[in-house]
Amino acid sequence: MTQRIRPRGRFATSAMLALVLGIGASDVQAAVAAEQYSVESAKAAQSLLIAATHAGKRLVVVGDRGHILFSDDQGKTWTQARVPTRQLLTAVFFLDDKRGWAVGHDAQILASSDGGATWSKQFEDLSREAPLLDVRFLDAQHGFAVGAYGALLETTDGGQHWQDVAERLDNPDQLHLNAITEVKGAGLFIVGEQGSMFRSSDAGQAWSTVQSPYQGSLFGVIGTAQPNTLLAYGLRGNLLRSTDFGDTWQPIALNAERGPLEFGLASATLLQDASLVLVGNGGSVLRSNDGGQTFSVRNRADRIALAGVSGLANGGLLLVGQGGVHLASADGLQEARP
Repeated sequence: MTQRIRPRGRFATSAMLALVLGIGASDVQAAVAAEQYSVESAKAAQSLLIAATHAGKRLVVVGDRGHILFSDDQGKTWTQARVPTRQLLTAVFFLDDKRGWAVGHDAQILASSDGGATWSKQFEDLSREAPLLDVRFLDAQHGFAVGAYGALLETTDGGQHWQDVAERLDNPDQLHLNAITEVKGAGLFIVGEQGSMFRSSDAGQAWSTVQSPYQGSLFGVIGTAQPNTLLAYGLRGNLLRSTDFGDTWQPIALNAERGPLEFGLASATLLQDASLVLVGNGGSVLRSNDGGQTFSVRNRADRIALAGVSGLANGGLLLVGQGGVHLASADGLQEARP
């Protein structure tokens, strides 16, 4: 049975995104435009960008006004992809060096088969009047997208068809689902509004509700290199760690130079050396070399809101957010503008 998500207004989640990024809701709303290809801009790499990832050795970033850019020289130069939308794009995921997906406003799902150089639109639903916020594929055929008002979409044919499967979750209030990840040796995990948590150990066919120790919004979740271990993070520097796929949780203390970190955390990445990096408001850059048990906490001098992070081949970091692309040292502080 197909479930229709109850609309609550096209820009209702703008406030949520603005809170994560530290920008005005009107700036987020301005990203919504009539369906067209994204406008080519020489300054696209300095525009608002929301997420970053790897397509093999290639770097790919997405963000405002349908902008998707890629770099084959570790971020020194960027090429703007041809993208069939001007909507704000909120997340990007690549399964390998060729196949990737991006999601955004108007419940749009875009796909690439050439490492992010070109994109096609697989799905959109204007009637939802709400964005998708994350996307994850288990293999080339089977993937999920999550979003505002409890949206959960599934494909089993590589994105040729997407089905609404939100009824699999016990989410009667249609709480926003902000992020989805795969946990090593365990399954899939979703986090969202009001501390909501859901997990599946059978590739997303059945989901159970997880009791969360935190009732504020969780903006992201990431699996570590250790089996059954994951981190969930969100408002005011709240970071939780579980080693048993969410049965129990331990709060992780985050202490900055002037006391406990109170900036919202927006994104995380697992680097090739198994270290973890989280970023967020106030130029926050957190790094762990022990599977997320402890973190070093740094705040960039520019205090920009950071929305996404990925690793560079030289051990540095690719940061995105306000001001677009930032190439930084391993601690996120020293920068070389591309």
